[in-house]
Amino acid sequence: MIKIFKNIKHAEKVVSHVVNRTPLMTSRTLDSLTGAKRVIVKCENFQRTGSFKFRGAWNCISHIPSQERERGIIAHSSGNFAQAVGLVAKILNVKATIVMPNNATPSKIAATRGYGAEVVFCGNKPGDRDKLSAELIKQNGYRLIHPFDDYNVIFGAGTTAFEFISNYRSLELLLVPVGGGGLISGCSIAAKGLNPRIKVIGIEPKNADDTFRSFQLGKRVPVDNPNTIADGLRTSVGEKTFPIIQEFVDDIITVTEEQIIDAMKFYWERMKLVVEPSGAVPLAGLLYGNIEPSLIKDKKIGLIISGGNIDLSDFFSLLKQKHTKTKVN
Repeated sequence: MIKIFKNIKHAEKVVSHVVNRTPLMTSRTLDSLTGAKRVIVKCENFQRTGSFKFRGAWNCISHIPSQERERGIIAHSSGNFAQAVGLVAKILNVKATIVMPNNATPSKIAATRGYGAEVVFCGNKPGDRDKLSAELIKQNGYRLIHPFDDYNVIFGAGTTAFEFISNYRSLELLLVPVGGGGLISGCSIAAKGLNPRIKVIGIEPKNADDTFRSFQLGKRVPVDNPNTIADGLRTSVGEKTFPIIQEFVDDIITVTEEQIIDAMKFYWERMKLVVEPSGAVPLAGLLYGNIEPSLIKDKKIGLIISGGNIDLSDFFSLLKQKHTKTKVN
């Protein structure tokens, strides 16, 4: 534990001068609803590029020797990691190619291109990203930056919890969203390293519950093209992340699509926070998930909002339509 925790501490030194030290927020209403002593929310939606992914991307790319960077880098992502790699590459003056699925959110595609990265589209099936990335690597000699199954990405993501718990060491429970497992694996190492008594629970969409099933069975069970609003959590848990989850995470639970949407609504209406579906999953777990009541009642609980990148085009289009109709009438 001590050896692997040192990697988180080193990553913190690497990223500390470039990342935003994101705020911690509380809600008396949330405390009252849950019966917790205090619920503290770590707002990575205020991180650079709008998600925690910037941490892992910076830590990983910073470790690549300059001669390898000159060949260019490639990553595959539905959006948040794409943006993070795009910005890191821009800052470090590295050519970046991003493989994105055809069904990626338009605003995330636009933001990735806005950072200067080249976007190449692939199919929406789980293996399509890897297949096209491998072809482009073979053709161009790019260095792959994996969105979660890379130790330097994992350790960089773990600085989220390191920063959080360093400022709030009395936390008794930490809830983290789970997709490929980069965030929860890094955060569980950081959390247990700073406070061995803390409980760490991963929250996953029921429609993309491969980590839940893998955790129960003790072996990786891949997910096949899941249909969940939490687009950042559609990937299967990684080969590197799963053993870390097995060792440092106390439990994995699932939440429904309706519960995720209700959690988003709470953040938007009651805390005035723009949170994407993936970022709202931990709150859904706290409000509606199958968590042992003794872990919540009168306890200090931490939630990680992983990101706030959501396409609001339809929302504002509806508002404009409504206003136009009202004006005409």
